[in-house]
Amino acid sequence: MHMAFHELVISGVRQEGTDAVALEFAVPQELAAEFAYVPGQYLTLRADIDGQDVRRSYSIASAPDAPLCVGVRQVEDGVFSTYAQGLKVGDTVQVIPPEGRFMLQNQQDILLIAAGSGITPMVSIANAALAKGARVTLVYGNRDFKHVMFRSELEALKDQYMGRFTLIHILSREEQDVPLLNGRITGEKIGRMAKAGAIDLEAADGVFLCGPGEMITDVSAALSGLGVAKSAIHSERFTPDGEAPRKRSKAAQAVAGSGVEVEVEVILDGSRKKFRVEEGDENIVAAAARQGLELPYSCKGGMCCTCRCRVTEGSAEMAVNYSLEPWELEAGFTLACQTRPTSEKLVLDFDAA
Repeated sequence: MHMAFHELVISGVRQEGTDAVALEFAVPQELAAEFAYVPGQYLTLRADIDGQDVRRSYSIASAPDAPLCVGVRQVEDGVFSTYAQGLKVGDTVQVIPPEGRFMLQNQQDILLIAAGSGITPMVSIANAALAKGARVTLVYGNRDFKHVMFRSELEALKDQYMGRFTLIHILSREEQDVPLLNGRITGEKIGRMAKAGAIDLEAADGVFLCGPGEMITDVSAALSGLGVAKSAIHSERFTPDGEAPRKRSKAAQAVAGSGVEVEVEVILDGSRKKFRVEEGDENIVAAAARQGLELPYSCKGGMCCTCRCRVTEGSAEMAVNYSLEPWELEAGFTLACQTRPTSEKLVLDFDAA
């Protein structure tokens, strides 16, 4: 059963930093159970913008019992993020209920490392964890204080939980008194902060990373090298941040350029449907849509995992993978919106667990 969009009314809009907005949604009582979430999850928003069906995923930034809220930072040439800056109270947006596997569980000593708009899930995680009695340290990177999202909320948390919440700002374009707090967040910097006693890696039973892919890769590797168990490291990357999809492999090029249409069969909600992939089709989802079959997807960016399916016959490659775990790759799972066939027949099971 694949989740559907619901039309929600915007109940609040506020500026967050110089180039972002927080959007609050009114959730009707009859949808309350469907929109219940675990801190760290996200919503997928959809709008018709200049005749184009645009979908984007944004992390939930709500504190427990507060209105459902997401933060949207303006991205240069970003179709949805530009549209979102102009939304106002009373407007409606189509929203898929909460999804995602970047979730707070029962960790008691938590290190959060975020850059830019990667703060949004951390606001929700920090609020919930602190309310449950956990100790939380947040390392938050930005260009300068003007660009800090949810600054007033973070400062309020610091005042409320003075003994259990540590907030450390890292700024790349605004000088701070402590040299260690200047520049970008890197694995090397996190190591130095641990050595200086600013963060306690040994005590942390959960480390959550959200931001640019480069930062996540670098910091994750450094954390592992510093003895943090891989099972304790959780990451979320919603924006590619300049990471281009990799070029087609020789196998994918050979299939795409052979002149032979690839036959694809999908298993979806218990039924089987067939369609063909032509040379000009960007991916499986695009090929299906061209032939009138809508496969499940939310963001089309390889980030939301809604289009996850298992290859049961044939072979394929992914242009990008921002959300599948290593065990899922080993089990044959792929993201349809990033999938390119490397064989002339491909069977994909969307019902696979």
